Amino acid sequence: MTEYERSRTMPAQPEHVFDQAAIVGQLDSWLPEALHVEPEELPAVTVHEDRTDEDTPAVLSARREQMRLEWGTRDHGGYAGWLQVAGLDGGASEVTVHLSFFDAGHDPGERAVADALDSSLRRLEEQVRLRVEHPAG
Repeated sequence: MTEYERSRTMPAQPEHVFDQAAIVGQLDSWLPEALHVEPEELPAVTVHEDRTDEDTPAVLSARREQMRLEWGTRDHGGYAGWLQVAGLDGGASEVTVHLSFFDAGHDPGERAVADALDSSLRRLEEQVRLRVEHPAG
């Protein structure tokens, strides 16, 4: 098993960050660009991975009371992960993403995962910033 974790501080309330991260229809706006999530009957989703051109049955659950998203493969133990949002002083948040690869075939390697996690956290921060600066109304 291989595990990876990255964190990023974001200048927004944890509720704003979590709510943006948990919008199933907008996951592609911040997930690694090579991953695409198609919701089914939640918690069931299908994840398409451009790198392998494969669709993987997966699950995705959101626990707003814990500010936590959890996901993983449905039929076999290929990978699992979570995103946790924690409030910081001054109205900021720390977002941590953790990935566990149980099957080496799903693990794209340390450099690729680190780059994807850093990029995803930057993209999520941008989505949160846009939402906070331009709230729907």
